[in-house]
Amino acid sequence: MKKLFIFLIPIFYKIVFSQSLAVQTSTSAISKEENIKIEITTGEITMAKDLIILPEPKKQGGISVEECIARRRSIRNFRKEDLSIEQISQILWSAQGITDQKMKFRAAPSAGALYPMELYLLCSSGVFHYLPESHKLERISNNDLRQELSDACWGQNFIADAGISIVICAVYGRTTWRYGQRGIRYVDMEAGHIAQNIHLQAVSLGLGSVPVGAFSDEKVKNLLNLPRDHQPIYIIPVGYPSQ
Repeated sequence: MKKLFIFLIPIFYKIVFSQSLAVQTSTSAISKEENIKIEITTGEITMAKDLIILPEPKKQGGISVEECIARRRSIRNFRKEDLSIEQISQILWSAQGITDQKMKFRAAPSAGALYPMELYLLCSSGVFHYLPESHKLERISNNDLRQELSDACWGQNFIADAGISIVICAVYGRTTWRYGQRGIRYVDMEAGHIAQNIHLQAVSLGLGSVPVGAFSDEKVKNLLNLPRDHQPIYIIPVGYPSQ
């Protein structure tokens, strides 16, 4: 009996240790899952793992596309007021959001469906990179860099006042590998498609916007710490008109 007892002790400790390890692993997994959970309530953003899940965009608006076209104007006077997470979600979806879950087509047309564009968002909460397929924002910086972006745009101060600015960047190689030099034109055209969607969506939300093309490429790239192949080609401030 004594020998049996001695024989069973290692087995007992092995079972207890294994169960304890399993519980710890399970608890760790649960904690990890909880840590990456994102909550969006009353327009507030709860950060975890530098990702934000954006609210589901609406597919119906309050005014017609014709009315949005008629109302659209370049706005350069903004109130210093943040946009809601719902407004940001809607604007980004209109720019590059997925509109066909099966084929992964996006809101703006792209030559060969190659999608060479990357969008960066600047607001009071920091700098973010838009991830279209998951409709999420990836945090790049915690700093409000809108004033610095304004400086990189040769002192166009309304950029610092607007609730957000969207920097449209092109990765030309995604298109030119197939279409050669002609692909450069296709990419530039695509930036225009995206910009118009943003402008019309802004009108639909009761906001104003303006296209900005005058800026220092190098200053913007350095400010946002962009990858080498990300070329900024368009900046669009969006916000509440002051008048």
